[in-house]
Amino acid sequence: MKEKIESLLKQTLEDLIHEGVIPPCELDIASVSIPPDKGFGDFASNIAMVLASRAKRPPRQIAGAIKDAMECHADIIDRIDIAGPGFINFYINPSLWVNILHDTHAKGKTYGTSTFGAGKKVQVEFVSANPTGPLHIGHGRGAAVGDTLARILAAAGFDVEAEYYINDVGNQMNILGLSVLSRYRDLFGQNIPFPATGYKGDYIRDLARRLSEIHGKNLLDEEESAAIQTCRKFASQVILDEIKADLDSFNVHFDHYFSESSLYSNHKVEATLDDLRDKDLSYEEDGALWFRTSSFGDEKDRVLRKQDGSLTYFAPDIAYHKDKIDRGFRQIIDIWGADHHGYVPRMKAAIEALGADKDCFHALLIQLVSLVRQGKPVQMSTRSGEFVTLKEIIDEVGKDVARYFFLMRRCDSQLIFDLDLAKKKSDENPVYYIQYAHARICSILANAADQGLLSDVTQADLSVLATGEDLELIKTIATYPDTVVSCAADLEPHRIAFYLLELATAFHRFYNKNRVISDDGRLTKARLVLIDAVRQVLSNALALLGIDAPESM
Repeated sequence: MKEKIESLLKQTLEDLIHEGVIPPCELDIASVSIPPDKGFGDFASNIAMVLASRAKRPPRQIAGAIKDAMECHADIIDRIDIAGPGFINFYINPSLWVNILHDTHAKGKTYGTSTFGAGKKVQVEFVSANPTGPLHIGHGRGAAVGDTLARILAAAGFDVEAEYYINDVGNQMNILGLSVLSRYRDLFGQNIPFPATGYKGDYIRDLARRLSEIHGKNLLDEEESAAIQTCRKFASQVILDEIKADLDSFNVHFDHYFSESSLYSNHKVEATLDDLRDKDLSYEEDGALWFRTSSFGDEKDRVLRKQDGSLTYFAPDIAYHKDKIDRGFRQIIDIWGADHHGYVPRMKAAIEALGADKDCFHALLIQLVSLVRQGKPVQMSTRSGEFVTLKEIIDEVGKDVARYFFLMRRCDSQLIFDLDLAKKKSDENPVYYIQYAHARICSILANAADQGLLSDVTQADLSVLATGEDLELIKTIATYPDTVVSCAADLEPHRIAFYLLELATAFHRFYNKNRVISDDGRLTKARLVLIDAVRQVLSNALALLGIDAPESM
């Protein structure tokens, strides 16, 4: 509907330009939006105010010319009002809104999908936690955001690949190996001080115990460096397997797991550094290798190889993103923790230095999650061992509630996860409220079927729905496709969570004031079609969030 009104508005501007009423302009500036106040119409446009300075005419005068030219489309537009300094408010013919129910029923599970992305190849990389410990609640938020965004992009017509980057190289992995070896030695009475920077969670003791069952005391006789590598390899694989299992239970899907170590074994880090050198984008100074990121908008140049010969994290990250570009991704989306804020400009610089458009790279920063239990905050630290795992959250509140709660706020705003609210089976809990709307509709439709009544759009007279609360509910259904597109365009998956709550609220309000099955057979058939459409949209939107749509509760 929004596209239809924008198309008519652009056609009108073209006609007015041809007639000399307004000066030539780009037609793309003609856009409409949904007013926050329903009293200002179904759609509104500020185009008259945009054109006023160019046309050297008052905006209300331009708005009047546009109104007069568009009033011939009475089959689409019921009326047009001019408000304030020159806003144009459009009221759509109710019969057109009602016809959306035909579209909803015809498309079913595909209602809300589009070709907006035109098959553009996009990669979403998220979670990518080091395999040094279980996923905690912060990882859970990144997982929910990344997986939901990938689903939304696919629904909007993009060719999407979800990827997990396994950080299996570096000092943190060595610390993991040393931590496990220390606990392993404890099992055999060797009272060696635990490393100050070691991982202290109970899972380290469990890994050490499992190693002892496999190797017995044999690791005590190995050189420490070799024993650390044995512990590291075993522990990282076990932890990664458990991470994958947790993500699977959280309904998070990855198309590909990419190992950082493969960048070295395939000589891609070395090749990337050679490429930067050949392009004169790196230089030696004070015994270190520097990348000229300042030439691409970064505040200063960055070190790639330190004085001791070891590489910084930035070097393999550049090689990894070069690999993404080489794989043909035209849009690269990384989901990082909020502490990576300063890393964004240098990665954009690297993308541009690699010959790609820096605007193809997007980083979504996930703010911290504050977990609250019985009104008290729960502290989390992977090294101290005082952390709440994602698995514990899923076990306690369920994956549906956890996923929705992680998406209740913009990802760049802090989130308070209230466990008491998450476990409530009442209207206070938005997940319960939304799922109950779906279950309630399923119950009504089952009851109707028992009475021989069907929600058949071909047999219903939908014109009876063209007024009042029936029409308002239809309008809410109609905004779903635009919501999906806007989420994909702006990379804001939380909008689907907001939309679901809006639709569920609209349905419950409608249901509490109106009877669906009544003595009025004509109205009953139409309302069964209406609520079945609501059910379908609830189901489709819940699927984008990776949440179940229960038929009974």
